[in-house]
Amino acid sequence: MTSRDLAGGGLLTWRVTLSYDGTEYCGWQVQPGQKTIQGELQEAIGRITGETPLPQGSGRTDAGVHALGQVASFLLRAPIPEENFQRALNRTLPASIRILEAKIMPDGFHARHAAIRKIYEYRVWCERRECSDICPPFLARYVYACPWYLDRSKLNTAAAAFLGEHDFASFAANDPDRTTRQEGDSEDSGEERNLSTVRTVFASEWHEETSDYGPILIYRIQGNGFLHHMVRNLVGTMIEAGRGTLKASDLAVILDAKSRSAAGPTAQARGLFLHSVQYE
Repeated sequence: MTSRDLAGGGLLTWRVTLSYDGTEYCGWQVQPGQKTIQGELQEAIGRITGETPLPQGSGRTDAGVHALGQVASFLLRAPIPEENFQRALNRTLPASIRILEAKIMPDGFHARHAAIRKIYEYRVWCERRECSDICPPFLARYVYACPWYLDRSKLNTAAAAFLGEHDFASFAANDPDRTTRQEGDSEDSGEERNLSTVRTVFASEWHEETSDYGPILIYRIQGNGFLHHMVRNLVGTMIEAGRGTLKASDLAVILDAKSRSAAGPTAQARGLFLHSVQYE
């Protein structure tokens, strides 16, 4: 029986793409007594269908991290048309969480297991610029307000050092399950643990975009997976290079060290966005 066979009362495999402002949430993953994205979505599904499957995300975003295109999957018996389900979810979810698409998928689809690439963005407001030395309050929740001048050419030289396959142990969080979580991943407690800290980065680059409030520096990275805090640790280290306290040659040394203490500080969560997830 396929997920589209409603006559027999089979389970439907749903995929939803959602965007959210993570400021007021304790991350993606359900936690007792805490407000989380996964928990809000599960409750919304329950209010609409009477069923409460736990949505499985493409990865776990940390507290304060945002998403432009997070993907989640779950199973339902309720035969709801896709557009109706999307509208119903958006009516019951908080305004800080929006469903961009709700789609019935073939049996076996899993938002995390089927993902082949992810793209993250990190946004920086540089305060040390002519006529733009104060971060507007309307942006403060979504950027790192950097107090130093950053040399864009040095930022991109540093970013290029991460292209290809590397052991990113130096940029993984110092916590017990750092090697099993992406920027966050591994929400199924029964899955086999992957102890490797090797990841492949397909794109790593800084560019500048103009907002209504002035220019914003944006770092975009695309890879096959990300360790816990990896993107924020990369950004914190590249900012040190951009302000001149690290040399470009230091990046290779930091990678080879395979020690978190060798890299720079962890950048703030508020500037990080899960941009999109790619599937076959």
